[in-house]
Amino acid sequence: MRIEKIIEESILVKEKILIDKGLISEIEKSVDICIDTFRSKGKVLLCGNGGSAADAQHIAAELSGRFNFDREPLFAEALHVNSSFVTAVANDYGYDQIFSRMVKAAGRAGDVLIGISTSGNSASVVNALREAKALGMKTVGFTGEAGGKVAEVSDLCIKVPSTNTARIQEAHIMIGHILCEMVEKELFTEQ
Repeated sequence: MRIEKIIEESILVKEKILIDKGLISEIEKSVDICIDTFRSKGKVLLCGNGGSAADAQHIAAELSGRFNFDREPLFAEALHVNSSFVTAVANDYGYDQIFSRMVKAAGRAGDVLIGISTSGNSASVVNALREAKALGMKTVGFTGEAGGKVAEVSDLCIKVPSTNTARIQEAHIMIGHILCEMVEKELFTEQ
């Protein structure tokens, strides 16, 4: 019985997204931002902590590798994948600076930073979004329904209508897959 309830809860969150035309519009805008960036030879950087780091890495891999068909790679990277860098910065500057320092090193005006935080209040993600804006990057947040500080510092914030971390993360990866599929279809012809 509990398994069915968990599945029903996940479906309910996705149904709420499906009927929210404003939220669908925000997802479409995030896709357009990424398409414009890739067309301009820019890159998409992503960051998050814990499960959100896994989601950031997953989305980056789908964009930089391939999603549904073979095609040229796109420049997308999750900011936590260099463990030596992350641990050095966390040790020397503090954990809250791990992503913002890499944004400062790798980000350029016109690039995109996608910051993923279920609470919307992860200091490392908020700081990275602030740094990205200072550099002239476009910023997109993926959060839960509250949005938190991420919503305040992002150009665009996709707020999943839930307060349950697991359900929010399930929706984030669905939205990430939508983004990857739409970017791939727009930029490439299926072989």
